[in-house]
Amino acid sequence: MQAISKVSSAASFFRCSRLTSQPCLRPCVRQLHLRKGLVSGLCVVLVYPFAFQDSALSPMSLPHCKLNWSVPCLADNYAYILHDEDTGTVGVVDPSEAVPVMDALQKHSRNLTYILNTHHHHDHTGGNLELKDRYGAKVIGSAVDRGRIPGIDIALKDGDKWIFAGHEVHVMETPGHTKGHISFYFPGARAIFTGDTLFSLSCGKLFEGTPEQMLASLQKIIALPDDTSIYCGHEYTLSNSKFALSIEPTNEVLQSYAAYVAELRDKKLPTIPTTMKMEKACNPFLRAWNTDIRRALGIPETADEAEALGIIRRAKDNFKA
Repeated sequence: MQAISKVSSAASFFRCSRLTSQPCLRPCVRQLHLRKGLVSGLCVVLVYPFAFQDSALSPMSLPHCKLNWSVPCLADNYAYILHDEDTGTVGVVDPSEAVPVMDALQKHSRNLTYILNTHHHHDHTGGNLELKDRYGAKVIGSAVDRGRIPGIDIALKDGDKWIFAGHEVHVMETPGHTKGHISFYFPGARAIFTGDTLFSLSCGKLFEGTPEQMLASLQKIIALPDDTSIYCGHEYTLSNSKFALSIEPTNEVLQSYAAYVAELRDKKLPTIPTTMKMEKACNPFLRAWNTDIRRALGIPETADEAEALGIIRRAKDNFKA
């Protein structure tokens, strides 16, 4: 009973959102209310995760908004479709490949207006050109990566506020995984698309950046409200949980969350979105200051957080479950 209680506690911590008193019926459900600035009334955005499993997902709102299907996207990538019902505007975040996106759009009789890329890697931009050619969609990406984002039309930089069908989107430069990585934050919905900078229970590999850059990027992200929903680029949570437990085995919230994640994956359900609150409590890359983690990896007390993060990242790179 104790184990069941812990899993239940973690599930509530993970999936029950801030803006609803209604019980959450299924995993990965969020009540997201996205307001159109000063325009009266509420507006709708649909967010569809393209998971690598076929799974039926229960409704997620914004009001009248449903998240109710997933389609394959490479081996373990997630892409997300955004739909504004008032204007018919549709966007897709990080389309790894075009065909699953086109199939989903055709199934629901949608066009495509925008393609949003968090970074230039092919598993996040592989569908850009075919989708742009098919729908005439505009490609949105980092100004730093203007030369590496296929088909880019609109180049954004840190601090820019871009408008998606009347919804304000804050652009955050979050380098570390790549030099030009950006994240898209929808403040009205308390939702952020972090690509490969922040995962549930991990962060991206440092292909082009430094630990100092990654630390600064993560600190920027975790300054957002605790009830922010995090949509990342990959389904890595189960393997990430095994590493996190190996270096912080006494973290009870982590124990419960890891059990919950294992339960979801056994059912072939996605673990994304996660929440800022959960990641602050469990993600070792957001807890480089923690004495238990430092002791487990032999990180000196005198090491600053960037140095500690670099050591944690190298340990994760070499970890065998």
